[in-house]
Amino acid sequence: MENRLAKRAILNQEILQKITQIDEFKGLWKGSLRLSPQTLGRLKRSVLITSTGASTRIEGSKMSDDEVARLIAGLKSTPPKGRDAEEVAGYADLLGRIFDNWKTFKITEGQILHFHKILLNFSQKDSSHKGKYKTTDNKVVMRMEDGKEVVIFEPTKSYLTKKEMDDVLFWLTEEMEKKETHPLILIANFIFEFLAIHPFRDGNGRLSRALTTLLLLKTGYTYVPYVSLDEIIEERKIEYYLALRKTQSKHKTKNENIALWLNFLLDALLEQIKRAKGIMEEDQPEKLLSEKQLTIYQLFQAETLSVSEIDKLLNKSIPMATIKQALSRLVDLKLVERIGVTRGARYKKI
Repeated sequence: MENRLAKRAILNQEILQKITQIDEFKGLWKGSLRLSPQTLGRLKRSVLITSTGASTRIEGSKMSDDEVARLIAGLKSTPPKGRDAEEVAGYADLLGRIFDNWKTFKITEGQILHFHKILLNFSQKDSSHKGKYKTTDNKVVMRMEDGKEVVIFEPTKSYLTKKEMDDVLFWLTEEMEKKETHPLILIANFIFEFLAIHPFRDGNGRLSRALTTLLLLKTGYTYVPYVSLDEIIEERKIEYYLALRKTQSKHKTKNENIALWLNFLLDALLEQIKRAKGIMEEDQPEKLLSEKQLTIYQLFQAETLSVSEIDKLLNKSIPMATIKQALSRLVDLKLVERIGVTRGARYKKI
């Protein structure tokens, strides 16, 4: 197992340069950050909403960030109803615990099973298998825009799941302790293998992204809770699936090579640090925006705009759902304010 995992991470100069850039920023963040705890707390709450919305939408949820925010705010008094709401509540709970308690968590079988139980805690449909490895074989599918599912990979058989999970967890623990391989390569290898095993009946994709966040935090990338990696992955959803699909096509063959998957992850992390640099310049929150969010923000001058007016100004070049998510992000960052509620809401630059 150890030899196989090591051999398939074929490195080149491009990969090494990307890793160097990410590590340079890791040191810069630790050495230069002067933001107040209140500001960081606000950013973390915003990222919890953004990441939860993004990660569940990757798997087919239709809830906007505004709907996610309202659901999370009302969870103590109103239990979630419906599949989307149950998945959102579970992911928000899990990610919130990781953000707050990552130092105490260890990457063990027991911890991963517990994370899965938290992830599916609100789902009545999944009560029989939450916190348990799959007992029947499953398939990896990609949900298309029209709702159709395309089978892209057939993972580990159910009877081999525990053995392969034990193997990869032992490998990860041993490699982390030896510190001979760069942690980003270890993380990419582990997450790829986790998704190839697909150890649970449901929730594998969401759990893989939560584990990525935890592993990044535990290996010193402490800016992760302040810029949503899930949002970046959602923006690159097609690339995400293609990188996985092409890499999985050679899984357990003589030509295993995770370079494509590793490059995807590193590119997403480079985009994350680009946005994180904006946090370090507190007076320029617009640097936290994605390209589409910035395009929408630049439409605002003195006048107020509605969603439909923004859609018209953009000549329908950005989907309506993306416009609504971008406006929610602009409101969170206090770049624009919302005037009114529901369909009649308008937005104004602050």
